[in-house]
Amino acid sequence: MPTMTAAQRRAQAKIEYDAFLAGCPSRRLLDRISDKWVALILAALGGNGTPRSMRYSELSRRLAGVSQKMLTQTLRSLERDGLVTRTVTPTVPVTVTYELTDLGLSLHELMRSVKRWAEAHMDEVLANREAYDARVDRT
Repeated sequence: MPTMTAAQRRAQAKIEYDAFLAGCPSRRLLDRISDKWVALILAALGGNGTPRSMRYSELSRRLAGVSQKMLTQTLRSLERDGLVTRTVTPTVPVTVTYELTDLGLSLHELMRSVKRWAEAHMDEVLANREAYDARVDRT
């Protein structure tokens, strides 16, 4: 069997990616990007179409309800996946900013659309939940 370069192995794996298969690594990626904090971080860093860098404290204030631990873990995972870059500036105190990479920007557009959809359809979803709960409670 001939040996393959890393690029050839990646190209072969890309052909074989199928999220419907249990062992496909794209499932782990789908699991990560479907997290609410990922969606909200991408939306915050992407702004309203004009991406911007943000400090940790800015992100923390923007994302009401996120714990320090969850924000830190989520930012690290996004950095690991290449969706966010972390820049440390040697000031006193040290300044750390986060911003979307090109890969992160491409996902941001999709996530921003999902966020807008959720906001626009929340009343309808809540009404459907009430109707469903009323039907289920009667049985």
